[in-house]
Amino acid sequence: LLFALLKSSSVTDRADRVHRVMTAKSEAGISYDELAAKLGVTNTYAAQLVLGQAKLTPATAPKLQEALPSLAASDIADMVESFPMRGFDDEILKEPHVYRTYEAITHYGEAIKSIINEQCGDGIMSAIDFYCDVGTTTGKQGEKRVV
Repeated sequence: LLFALLKSSSVTDRADRVHRVMTAKSEAGISYDELAAKLGVTNTYAAQLVLGQAKLTPATAPKLQEALPSLAASDIADMVESFPMRGFDDEILKEPHVYRTYEAITHYGEAIKSIINEQCGDGIMSAIDFYCDVGTTTGKQGEKRVV
């Protein structure tokens, strides 16, 4: 069983599956926000599922199949049975959106830590059940801003 799991989760297999899931999302004509609403998760978690960076739960699998009807049942099963590939490539910091997010965390990091300590005491923030949702707001000059 372990050999079968390792064999089915090769980097090439995962990349191919991510491509198929992204194609199914495109064919369904839905945004990450719409997919998230159908799955009952945040838009960032929906994106992580599509990109193979989060594990699909058995309870969410039927909702994903309904939201992305062209996605093969074998891909859904693989997303439930295999482990996600989480990683960090330094090259991603060169991407402007990611760099600006990193810059914001660097700039506000100490203040965020201080607020966490004030509200939660000594300890660290957990990324295990981290809640993240990307949206927009209007800036002071009326421009669209990401939050």
